[in-house]
Parts: sequence; C-alpha cells; structure tokens
Amino acid sequence: MTGTADMAAARPRRGAPPKGAASARERILATANELFYREGIHATGVDTVVERSGVSKTSLYRAFRSKDELIAAFAIERDRSFWAWWDRIEERHAEDPRALLEALLRRIAKLIGHPEYRGCPFLNLATELTDPDHPGRIVAQANKAQMRRRLAIVAAGLGASDPARVASQWALLINGAMVTGLVEAPADPGDELVEAAMNVLGSFRPDVD
Repeated sequence: MTGTADMAAARPRRGAPPKGAASARERILATANELFYREGIHATGVDTVVERSGVSKTSLYRAFRSKDELIAAFAIERDRSFWAWWDRIEERHAEDPRALLEALLRRIAKLIGHPEYRGCPFLNLATELTDPDHPGRIVAQANKAQMRRRLAIVAAGLGASDPARVASQWALLINGAMVTGLVEAPADPGDELVEAAMNVLGSFRPDVD
C-alpha cells in the first residue's frame, strides 16, 4: 500500500519552488497553455488551472489579476512561440523564397497531422472570445495580420504581380487547412498545401512552375 510520504510526494507541490525550478507564474502559464489549447478556454476554469499547476489560488491571482489576463498571457505566449519557429525557418531559407514557402507549408501540415492537434490556437481564440476588445482576441487577430504581411514578402520574392492578394489567398488556404484538419486531413496535406499555394501564385505570375 502506498505510504503517507509517497502520497505527499505525488501531490502537486505548493508554495515557493526550489532554487532553479519554475516560478509560480511560469507554472500557471505553462498549465494554462496546455489546458486552454487542449480543453478550450471556456471549458477550463481557474480552479482546474490551480489544481494542475500545483499553486494556490492566491498565487494565481497575484500573477494574473483575472482569468482574462491569464487568457491574454496564453495568447501572447502562443504568438511568441509561433513566430519563433517561423523565424527559424526563415533563417534557413533566407535566400530562397520558394524553399521558404514550401518549408512553412509543410511544417504547418505536420502540425495539423499531429495526434494532439486541436486546431489553430488563434482561430480558437477568435471563436471563443466574442468580445472584439478582448486582449486575447486582439492578439489572435494581430497574429493573422502579421502572417499575411510575411506571406506577402514571400510572394513578392517569388515575383507575384500583387503580393498582398497572393498572401491573402495563401492565408485562406492555411487557415482553411487548419480548420478542416480537425475533421479530415488529406493523405499528404503538405503536398496539397504546396500545390494549392503554387496554383494561386500562378494566377499572378503565369511563368511559375
């Protein structure tokens, strides 16, 4: 039978973390990051975040004044992570916009095909947060606007006659794939996305391969 000491060790640790361990704020945000994405924002209560993170409710409200503030921090962290991986891909293909586009699309397709994929976090935020002034929704909208701007730079590098329109249509393809991937994904979504994106580009650059 499990002893008292073992049971105590198995419970989430409360209070100040040992030196070098994650702070209460970091633990709360990491837990919210996981739960908000996997379970949904409205389905995840503050009490659940407290229980899973192993901190007190007082510590949570010391770090985040409200659930809305925690949601905003979640959105900001997801946005930071998204652009971090985008930047890494850009660095590897800085001189080749075609290779950059393909790498981005194949990476997105890989994310969609992951067993733990629960949709685009920014589209999810926009769906769950109906208040247009909610800071989490604002972050989500800014993420999508920034994606279109970055795609327009890629389109310009590929010689598109109207980079903004190409970027807008590429964004529709990407966002559509992120949504439909929850229900039914193609056998090879990477190939599908690349082919569709190049077809769009061909309408604005007839000599494209």
